[in-house]
Amino acid sequence: MRYNKLFPAALLVTGIASLVSCSQNGGADGNLINKDSLSHDVMVLSSDSFQGRRPFTPGETRAVDFIQNEFKSIGLAPGNGDSYIQKVPMVEITPDVSPLMTVQSAKGSFDLKKMEDFVIFTEKTDSVVSLVKDPVVFGGFGIVAPEYKWNDYAGLDVKGKIVMVMVNDPGFYDSTLFKGHTMTYYGRWTYKFEEAARQGAKGCLIVHSTAPASYPFNVVQNSNGGVKLHLDTRSSPQYQLPVEGWITSDAAKKILAAAGKDTTLYATAVHNTFKPVPLGIQLTASIKVKAVFNQSQNVIAKIPGTKRPDEYIIYTAHWDHLGIGKPDEKGDSIYNGALDNASGTAGLIELARAFKTMNPAPERTIVFLAVTAEEQGLLGSAYYAQHPVYPLNKTVAEMNMDVINAYGKTKDVVITGEGQSELEDYLVAEMKAQGRYIAHETHPEAGHYFRSDHFNFARGGVPALDAKGGVDYEGKGTEYGKKLEDDYTANHYHRPSDQYDASWTFEGGIQDLQMLYGIGKKLSGETTWPQWKTGSEFKAIREKSRGQ
Repeated sequence: MRYNKLFPAALLVTGIASLVSCSQNGGADGNLINKDSLSHDVMVLSSDSFQGRRPFTPGETRAVDFIQNEFKSIGLAPGNGDSYIQKVPMVEITPDVSPLMTVQSAKGSFDLKKMEDFVIFTEKTDSVVSLVKDPVVFGGFGIVAPEYKWNDYAGLDVKGKIVMVMVNDPGFYDSTLFKGHTMTYYGRWTYKFEEAARQGAKGCLIVHSTAPASYPFNVVQNSNGGVKLHLDTRSSPQYQLPVEGWITSDAAKKILAAAGKDTTLYATAVHNTFKPVPLGIQLTASIKVKAVFNQSQNVIAKIPGTKRPDEYIIYTAHWDHLGIGKPDEKGDSIYNGALDNASGTAGLIELARAFKTMNPAPERTIVFLAVTAEEQGLLGSAYYAQHPVYPLNKTVAEMNMDVINAYGKTKDVVITGEGQSELEDYLVAEMKAQGRYIAHETHPEAGHYFRSDHFNFARGGVPALDAKGGVDYEGKGTEYGKKLEDDYTANHYHRPSDQYDASWTFEGGIQDLQMLYGIGKKLSGETTWPQWKTGSEFKAIREKSRGQ
């Protein structure tokens, strides 16, 4: 699970459809999800011998072997031809960024300091990537969104230029625009780099501001200042931005002042009449690159459908974590990742066991996909979406597990990014059938919908619903749940202390896994295809892929 997601002890559910009634014959009756086997698998996957399950380490080998052997023992068919493995080519990039970025204008020049004022990085594997007096254009939000009649790049040629853009989307500043305070993908920082690359820019710098970004600048510093894994795109080369990065709001003010502008320029960007503004500024900086190529592995298995084997329902969980790193205050340096995400991986295995006992067998093919390198940027799921074993336009839905509830049952469920697809309506009915209720997302502006592996399926057009069990625990209430959430976030998330605890009951996790099983069972016998709602940024992708 990535740094900028919500971190409750909860289940993230994606690609869910339709109300399910429990039945004696294969229904979600509580006997199909076994607490003992679930707990055992969490304990094994998060043990010290798995070394934190970082890609390219012995921990990866042990995790992949364990998952593959579990799939085989359950009796699942290989998911990638005659193999349970999908190779994921990646590159480890170690950047050496120049300590200063020089800003030149007609008024003179000044320097910005690495990490303090700016953070830049690259996915290119050239030995050196440089900015040499490259011009800067203020590009508003850097968004091209036809469904909102918005194009910040209209009439602009940015080839060889650096685009400076604002974080989030216009709806954060004017609730009548886009989806209001619910962030669209156009507000996500990854989109801004992608669009700048499509436009042929040389670089893109996002102006950081804590409120619209939903996290402070130190998160940017910690996440992008060192070694990172990326997908190896040598076999399918496409244009990549030489330089991606962030600048602080104070650094942006200095740049605007040098251009004879001020932050009132930002207000002009919150209108679809906005026109890009050349700043008359030039930037100089460099990145030396050390690149090491390697391969990681997704693990994939299936239960072939009996009537519609070429229509697919996919369950996913990421098996990776952070490996061995900086010791904590107790001297522990193994980041075990018991909840994040040994629990989700164990849940994936448990669901496979349940579906294998389903009678009658599923009419659609059920796929179980344990993906790599989520912690490095959703890379395993991104590779699958770009190189799908099963066509995305034949994939009905996808369900993802990223941290399952290790404690008691919850009454509430939260849908992230509300308003995306018809699946939300079915989820509401399913939750009511379980005696649970929907609680609205507290920070929709943070864009949590775009921060886990389900998202790579969504951006490929596969309807995906992201939901999480909430904090209203049965018999204990919301204060108890909030304390659990806050304790995990403050003391265990991405720390060596995220370790298996024998006191975990997994009652809430089993509750959610029963729900997932029931939903998948219903989907597997249907002929209908859920749709994206009007206004979703993924609707056109799905319609085009299915010839609608």
